[in-house]
Formats: sequence, structure tokens, C-alpha cells
Amino acid sequence: MFRGKKYTDSAKLIDKGTFYDTAEGMGLVCKCAVAKFDETVELHVKLGVDSRHADQQVRGAIVLPHGTGKTVRVLVFAKDDKAEAAREAGADYVGDMDMVEKIQKENWFDFDVVVASPDMMGLVGRLGKVLGPKGLMPSPKAGTVTPDVAKAVKEVKAGKIEYRLDKTNIIHCPIGKASFGPEKLAENYNALMGAIVKAKPAAAKGQYIRSCVVASTMGPGVKMNAAKLV
Repeated sequence: MFRGKKYTDSAKLIDKGTFYDTAEGMGLVCKCAVAKFDETVELHVKLGVDSRHADQQVRGAIVLPHGTGKTVRVLVFAKDDKAEAAREAGADYVGDMDMVEKIQKENWFDFDVVVASPDMMGLVGRLGKVLGPKGLMPSPKAGTVTPDVAKAVKEVKAGKIEYRLDKTNIIHCPIGKASFGPEKLAENYNALMGAIVKAKPAAAKGQYIRSCVVASTMGPGVKMNAAKLV
């Protein structure tokens, strides 16, 4: 696979056989983020669980100490007082049936997170086939189905992220931007890893964290020493 000169030069800074401690690893990630834009830094964790079993699912949400550096667009399904509270909390779009129709008829997806009050889930359920595959379906586990929609909107805007396993038992999550610098990225990383470790299913056997890699958008992966966190 062809790699550009910047990537090749960055890769030389990293020893592929080394598992880096948090501070050193984040320092390397920042050094390797040499693109002309502010690169997103992502965490990729492979877990020793089987996501096909319901009792081995790992899923949750956490507000990162320093947010993600990304502006998140929030769509809220709510009525009356709750709709007003959501608007005041900074929701980008608020509605009920009108939003359902907009998504169905116009194939509209100009939002990153969906929040809904419990009484709206019958309506939102009609969008399951389109929201589900995109990972946008609200859920109580992620805190996006809640009577307090205003609080949910504020948390999402403050940098709340959802983590969940994909089909290959890997969690992929942004932990900030390269411009955050090593210290802030380290704090976000520790917060997210702490949440993932706490979410270990009782049914999980053997080594829980199989591998842990952090990388910027265009940079090489840095292997992290996650053993200390378990």
C-alpha cells in the first residue's frame, strides 16, 4: 500500500514493537499529526468478548473532560415544554412528525446525534431502518432516550460520546483533536478507557483488552500499554 512521505516520516518516530504509556503515546500521536488540517485523534480498542452474545455487549456513553473538538449537530424528538427546553439547551433541530417525514421523504441526515423523549419513541421507531444502520437510533443505554432532553442536549454539546462494539469486537471512538496537545488527549483517553474497563461484561472470559491503538486521521497508529488500566 502506497504511503505518502509525511506518513512514512511519521512512522519512523514510532517503534512498532513498543507499547507506549499514556503520556508518551499521546506525545507521539501529536508529533505525527502533520496534515494541514486539525486532525481528529481516534482510539481503537479490540476487546476479548463476543459481540454476538447479548451478555457480552459493551456499550455506553461518557462526557469527555475536554470534549471532542467537534461541533455536534443534535436533532431532538419532543413536544411542548420538552421541545422548548431542548431549543433553549442548544438543540439544532427540534420536532416530531415533521422531522420523521423530512428524513423519510427528503433523505435528510444533517445531524450527528438524535435525542428523544420516551413518549416519542413510537414515532421514532418508524425510522429504525434508516437510523439504525447509521448508528443514530436513540437508546436509553446511551442516554439519548430520556425525559430530560435538555440535559441530554447539553451533555452531547459538551463532548459526550457513545462507545459500542462493532461486529469485529472493536470500539472506535474520537478522543479529541491533535491541537488539544498531549495532556488533554491523555485525560480524554484515560476517561474513555476507564469507562470501557468498567463496562466489562460479567460473561467476558480471558484477556479483556486485546489491543489498544491511538491514531490521528492521517497519522500512523501508536500501540498503547493498556495493561495498567485493567
